[in-house]
Amino acid sequence: MTAIAPGRTRHTALVTAVCALAVLTGCSGDPDAGTNGVGKLSPAVIQSKTRAAASSVATVRMAGTVVTSGRTYELDMRLNKDGGTGSVTSKGSTFQLVRVGATLYLQADSGFWNHADGSDTTAATKLDGKYVKVPRTDPAYKKFSGFTDKDVLLSGLLTLHGSLSVAGHHEQSGTRTIRIAGDKGSGGTLDVSLEGKPYPLRLERGGGAGTLTFSDWGKDFSVAEPEKSETVDYGKQLPTS
Repeated sequence: MTAIAPGRTRHTALVTAVCALAVLTGCSGDPDAGTNGVGKLSPAVIQSKTRAAASSVATVRMAGTVVTSGRTYELDMRLNKDGGTGSVTSKGSTFQLVRVGATLYLQADSGFWNHADGSDTTAATKLDGKYVKVPRTDPAYKKFSGFTDKDVLLSGLLTLHGSLSVAGHHEQSGTRTIRIAGDKGSGGTLDVSLEGKPYPLRLERGGGAGTLTFSDWGKDFSVAEPEKSETVDYGKQLPTS
């Protein structure tokens, strides 16, 4: 039997170790190795697939900022097919929203109601800390219920403007992503998961209109109406304009 030189043995072992490391870390030169494959697709197809993935499950957590009509809203919402719950901050005031089916509640402190109403401290005291049932005929219902509706929010948000392009491979909270951009970024960017389903994970809206992260896709949770002792039926137009 021919003896194998020790140096050759060490070289073979080193090559084997390097090859194993390449498999584990994706150092094969292909950044899409071991992914769901969407990184190899055209940006238009990536956008289509991420919308389909977002629509395929009932739940998501959405956090970040949205700028609309010159006003900035900071959101932290959990949404499902029955409604949603979470907080919205605007102009220094934070309020809680809960929607179950068609019933919407808004909870805020007296500072919020004083700011909204202008001078009616009696109303502000009555509503302070309570979940106020928002009449469906009130303009505030349409304004605030949109924050609790997954389909409404995502259909309006998951849109990039202008010509689409791929803007490289990135990472969001430890998950590898492919980024697509509208008009080289001026029309917004969207990071799409390369692991599992191609869910949207981070959206930077064009024109400085806010940045949002998406997580907990498909994780079940329930939304319940507040206890009656915690609610107030205002019974007329809310002082929230």
